[in-house]
Amino acid sequence: MQRIADVMTRGVEVISPDATLQQAAQMMDDLNVGALPVCDNRRLVGMITDRDITVRATASDLRPSDVRVGDIMTEHPRWCLENQSVEEVAQQMSDVQVRRIPVLSDAQELIGIVSLGDLAVREPAAVQDVLREISTPAEPDRPPVA
Repeated sequence: MQRIADVMTRGVEVISPDATLQQAAQMMDDLNVGALPVCDNRRLVGMITDRDITVRATASDLRPSDVRVGDIMTEHPRWCLENQSVEEVAQQMSDVQVRRIPVLSDAQELIGIVSLGDLAVREPAAVQDVLREISTPAEPDRPPVA
């Protein structure tokens, strides 16, 4: 059984919940990533994605230089432990339709992130089912029009 620690990306950059959305967007641009773990020291408190910034902030007409990451981030993100199996984490990603998931140590500190890309490169057999489930269209998150 291959552990998620064997396929994850280590040395992940994080952002503080007190940073501005503009700082988060700049960091994503500099790192060429679409998501950042939000940490208070090494304790995971949320995730922020480029989609969060675009949809949540823009839809609410918020200025990125005035809004804090902690106001827009997804709180209580899904995460996994470094000792979990690749299959177990792949299933978890599939179940909740996410393309990346933070990896925590037994001490509950962020130590990495595993993405669909990590699985594709290092454990291709686990990817096909996960990709199918992640790509299944979700229902709109809005009230029906009357």
